[in-house]
Amino acid sequence: MKKTLSALLSAIIICSVTLPAFSANAGGACLNIALASDLHYNQPREEISGDIDDEIYFYANRRAAMEDESGFIIDEFLRQCRENDSLDYVLISGDLADNGKSTPEEHYDVAAKLKAFEDETGIPVYVCNGNHDCGNNCATTNDDFREIYADFGYAEAKETLEGTLSYTVDLDEKYTLIVADSCDPDKSTEDGLTADRVNWVVSQAKKIKSQGRYPVLMMHHNLLDHMPVQRIISHDFIVRNHTLTAEQFANAGIKVVFTGHEHGNDVASYTSTLGNIITDFSTTSLTMYPLEYRCITFTDDTITYEKKSIDSIDTDALTAACDGFTDEQISLMNEDYASYSKGFFKAGIKYRLTLSLSPEKLGIDENAFYAPVVYTAIDGLLRIMDMPLYGEGSVEELAAEYGIDLPETSFADGWDLATEILSYHYAGNEPYALDGPEVTLLLRVADLILLDALSDVNDEVFLKAANSIASSLGTGGICKEFTKTMAKTFGPVTAGEYLIVAIASPLLYGFAYDSDEINDTDGSIDGYAVNNNAAAVKDNVSGFFSKILLHISLFSRYILKIFTKPFVGLN
Repeated sequence: MKKTLSALLSAIIICSVTLPAFSANAGGACLNIALASDLHYNQPREEISGDIDDEIYFYANRRAAMEDESGFIIDEFLRQCRENDSLDYVLISGDLADNGKSTPEEHYDVAAKLKAFEDETGIPVYVCNGNHDCGNNCATTNDDFREIYADFGYAEAKETLEGTLSYTVDLDEKYTLIVADSCDPDKSTEDGLTADRVNWVVSQAKKIKSQGRYPVLMMHHNLLDHMPVQRIISHDFIVRNHTLTAEQFANAGIKVVFTGHEHGNDVASYTSTLGNIITDFSTTSLTMYPLEYRCITFTDDTITYEKKSIDSIDTDALTAACDGFTDEQISLMNEDYASYSKGFFKAGIKYRLTLSLSPEKLGIDENAFYAPVVYTAIDGLLRIMDMPLYGEGSVEELAAEYGIDLPETSFADGWDLATEILSYHYAGNEPYALDGPEVTLLLRVADLILLDALSDVNDEVFLKAANSIASSLGTGGICKEFTKTMAKTFGPVTAGEYLIVAIASPLLYGFAYDSDEINDTDGSIDGYAVNNNAAAVKDNVSGFFSKILLHISLFSRYILKIFTKPFVGLN
């Protein structure tokens, strides 16, 4: 009896120890990867300086990238990787150096950091080239890039494509990484994923599959849309013929592709006509808000992913290398570096948009006959964006003159609103619904700009002489007063404006709210051993019709407002 009880107790103890382990590995052995993109390393300046009218973020730049801090952000990323006991590989999907084409020294600095990490940890690092890294007739050629980063994929490549920086390398006993050179060697940002390169990727994937292994793809340019109609709005950031290319890659057995370039956290999937799903993990720039990278775990059944953040940097090392940082800046960095980086991002984006709205950037000749119209419209837009949203002398007061009611929010001004919404595009998981207060506010401010700025154009350009007479009689601008009267009488939004928003609403919805049901930062997808092609085809068809119905409902919503009185503003 005692022997029986002892045997039973031993079995219970053994099971209690082994079952959790068995459960944890039920999907097969794990492969753990840290994925970063767009390091955009800059050698820090001797002293920071800038042109932005901001007490804290005066040194922000139009790219909103933390250039002087970039090396220390990379150091923190590698430090976190060192402390990750389960990590097997580090992958970097391009743009290792910000001025890499013209300044090879930046590449040597990055390579030294990666080499020190590999030597200390034994964890291999694999890289691919980005559009900032190298090219023909550049100080850093493709051959230079291959030589500088020989220890990070090229020296141990199993296969290469001549004339490119494409290669393959085995990760573990199951997975093989295909690195595709998606960059044009002669152009700044455009993709160079030619038919020959696509065919090479497809042939490599099929070869890897025939060996009983799983192909994983990494390249710099996006494979799939990561914003509404990206092919039109931002065509330099996505490969040409992307749907056809995704079809070929998916049917060749590639389930996962790691990309960067667009600087936004977004996960998008495509289902081929045969039911094969390929998922594109676009990862934000490591050295730009939100300062994140991904940790990805592969098992046969599941591929899980989660974001990791750079929450601090070595500010002592930063100030030793670069002068000009104030005590307040360093204190804010040490207190909450993520919050600091967001403020830097918003200041940089405001600076970029303000610059891009200047007549010079728009290519407007000050002597052109239409120049006064453009100058007046831009001045009106910038004036409203700079005004406080609420309180005395605010956008709210101006909007009330046109019968526009602004919803209550915590935003300070138009720039605060616009850059906050944009920040969520970069961070992923856009949270704003089209009928929420944030998007409603954005639309109504846009409506106000149309009404007020365009009436300024009429008054100051076309009705200038008449307004000078009206001014002497103590009245305001003819067009502006007429517009205000009409807006209060018939509503602030015309039928034509509702029609414009009806057409644009699906695009606005895509920017404000991520409706594809794929979490951009933390989630899971099926692993390489899972085959649900029939169900995937069904879901693909259902999703296609659901998307059409969504667009129809958004369009109809604003069309109906054309026939509804009174108009109460875009919402």
